[in-house]
Amino acid sequence: MSDEYFSLKVAAQKLGVHPVTLRRWAVSGKIEAVRTPGGHRRFSSAEISRITESPNASESEAFSVQLSKRALTSTREDLQDLHAGWIDGIEERDKEEKRLLGRRLMGLLMQYVATDNGEEHEILEEARVVARIYAKSIVMSGISLQEALRATNFFRDHILESAVVLPEAARRRPEANQKMFRKLNTFLNEVQIVIAECYEHVGTMGLPEGNVNEE
Repeated sequence: MSDEYFSLKVAAQKLGVHPVTLRRWAVSGKIEAVRTPGGHRRFSSAEISRITESPNASESEAFSVQLSKRALTSTREDLQDLHAGWIDGIEERDKEEKRLLGRRLMGLLMQYVATDNGEEHEILEEARVVARIYAKSIVMSGISLQEALRATNFFRDHILESAVVLPEAARRRPEANQKMFRKLNTFLNEVQIVIAECYEHVGTMGLPEGNVNEE
């Protein structure tokens, strides 16, 4: 049976990583991609299966893929029945913008957890930029700091709970899990600090300048 080929975005969704992460994997040779006549990358179903199932994949990379899938599934399920000020007070158009920013942060988080080659600082800096954009967006939506923190804690809880209940976690070495939790907390702490700083800035200077989509 011939392979099916997927775009960068779709392949990243199937792997549970951010497109930026998948692009880096392609550049570094961790996953093979073909180019369309227009120069776009396409990833085969065989390559996607190889990454998700291969025992040669690094432990951190494999775990981050499973963690991302579990956390996203758990979050979607609970969001369907959740009624909170930080959700109900946002227009549908704004919700989509925040969902996209949230997915980007999730992708960077998984990349941060999986990376152990000195690129952690660069990933964390990119996450701070995205977090600032996200913070400007929620400020301009009229969400209070308390509601913003409730929102970040909601996602934080689901990510950490997912890391605990994954069967893969029980099979990992204790020191590997300890390192993973430390990296999760470092990343999530930085996101919350950036959000708090944005609200503090608003309190002293007024609304942040610039469009929330600026990067």
